Amino acid sequence: MNNQDLKQTQKDTSMGAIVVWGIILLVAVFIVYQVAFKKDNAAVLDTVSKDVFVVKTEQVQKRDLKHQLITSGNVKALEEAVLYPRINGKLQKNVLKEGDRVRKDQTVSLIDRDEVGAKYEPVVVPSTLTGVVGRVYLDPGENVTTQTPVALIVNQSVLRIKVDVPERYVNEIYKGQRALLSVEAYPDKTFEAKLDIISPVVDSLSRSVAVEFKADNSKGLLKSGMFAKVDISLKEVKNVLSLSKKSIYEDEEGKNYVLVPSEDKTTAVRKDIEVKFKNNNNWQIEGLEEGDEVLEFVYGIKDGSKIEIQQ
Repeated sequence: MNNQDLKQTQKDTSMGAIVVWGIILLVAVFIVYQVAFKKDNAAVLDTVSKDVFVVKTEQVQKRDLKHQLITSGNVKALEEAVLYPRINGKLQKNVLKEGDRVRKDQTVSLIDRDEVGAKYEPVVVPSTLTGVVGRVYLDPGENVTTQTPVALIVNQSVLRIKVDVPERYVNEIYKGQRALLSVEAYPDKTFEAKLDIISPVVDSLSRSVAVEFKADNSKGLLKSGMFAKVDISLKEVKNVLSLSKKSIYEDEEGKNYVLVPSEDKTTAVRKDIEVKFKNNNNWQIEGLEEGDEVLEFVYGIKDGSKIEIQQ
């Protein structure tokens, strides 16, 4: 081997050694980093496990609670009648206009007979019920037949609202049951209605029962054809101890409990309770006294958690 080859071999050996030591150094750095990272993670987890939950409290209060079913339906007059002429001809005159009060058998419109070369007295279209004229459908001079509607008469001193009640609530409804109506026209007003008719059958498709409420409309504020929200009071309890449902927990065995602050206000303590009645927001409870403090819901809090009560 000549000198040049010897020098090249020595150079290659030196480069290989540098690469090997470089790899060893990188591995060592990686190992040190992993050990340090694990220690940091352990320290972080240790800190998390000792975290203090900042919580608010609510007091047990006495409330009136009710279980409600909210549904909707169209408002209709107690009685409605569409009037038709008894002959073919032309509308001579609308004797009454929309909004006019009308008695049963009072003349609403007059019809001229459609017979050439003969002159007859106008034929009367009488109202078939007492109420008000809801609609006038035709103008004088228009042709009519016995199938042409002339006017709509409504008696809306009492209104009816038909709604569907889901099958599961059938055992909680009864005649005379109270409900409150609300309509868009009067957003700050409610109107009382009472359950008047309950269908004896359950609809096999919707799994619901058709019911009808009646509402007094002597002031004339509600109109037939309005869309109404119907708030049915299914059950009501008065002056009972209660909490908001979000502060009440249920364990794996189905038992209800709340978390209360310890005497020194630093720890969450489980307190078992009984739930007697539920509505959408608040539940009637037993096992606490009026004015007792309960911790509001915070995700992850449990019996024994460290707490700080936010004022």
